[in-house]
Amino acid sequence: MVSVRVMLEYFHPWPNSAGLYLARERGWYQEAGLDVELVVHDPWRGDTLDHLLAKAVHFGVFPSNRLLVRRALGQPLRGIAAINHQGLESIQTLTDSGIQRPRDLAGRRLALNPTPRGLAMVRHLVRVDGGDPDALVLVDSGTRELRPEQLAEGIADASFGGYWAWEALMSSPVAAERRVVWPVDEIGAPAYHSYLLGAHEETLQAEPELTRAFLAVSERGYLAAAADPASALQAYEQVTPYFPSELLEQSLHKIAPTWLHEGSWGRQRDELLEPYAHWLQENGVLDNAHAWRQATSNAFLPEPV
Repeated sequence: MVSVRVMLEYFHPWPNSAGLYLARERGWYQEAGLDVELVVHDPWRGDTLDHLLAKAVHFGVFPSNRLLVRRALGQPLRGIAAINHQGLESIQTLTDSGIQRPRDLAGRRLALNPTPRGLAMVRHLVRVDGGDPDALVLVDSGTRELRPEQLAEGIADASFGGYWAWEALMSSPVAAERRVVWPVDEIGAPAYHSYLLGAHEETLQAEPELTRAFLAVSERGYLAAAADPASALQAYEQVTPYFPSELLEQSLHKIAPTWLHEGSWGRQRDELLEPYAHWLQENGVLDNAHAWRQATSNAFLPEPV
């Protein structure tokens, strides 16, 4: 049995990793001779890409934009499979804010983690809707996603970053009819892979068969979870018992369609990577838009049936 350490993308497991958990729970990794450990990153030591760079894990899940930035810096990291084929972030507000579309955010307080990419995204969303991005009043919320009740308390008029398939589904004392959630894909965001699965290039060179075996089983897990999202619920009851079952099940059903493109899992698509890289460069996030060409490889994925 070969030990394989895989790092997830967030501070805790959430349903975007369902294919990995389901494959492990059903013994499919074990059948392939893989003893898979699923872990989360230690923020003190950096994000998943930092852990991959240090070779502290074999594989990891990370945002595609962060990979592109690191490739432009020459770091030997590579995406080997797509997890999501669309954006997961949303803008959230309340009906009584009077904000009815992105351009209405001009002159209002918008809470977000002010990363270069986050700032570029909110400015883009306001601008493409005909608003003035320079009129945004930004509130630094750090890595914490504001809850609807915090918006109701007046901390900000709206927030950016919370996922429509996770935070937006969480219960709140604020009545559901007051809550407004706009997935960024529906309000003018560029198309992109939210998350990719990847590795250090030395791992890919030294252990190509391990990589192929891991991806083949992961594909099986994601296809099974996409076909029956509720089938992964038991795995999350074991690793995230602090979240309500109803939230986990609802999130599983919401996020599952993002894992597949035309019924297939894993293929990283040039039509998402190239325009997104140019958008990141145009907005000052990425130094070299051509970095996308060497950032990913689909060579380790199972051959399409």
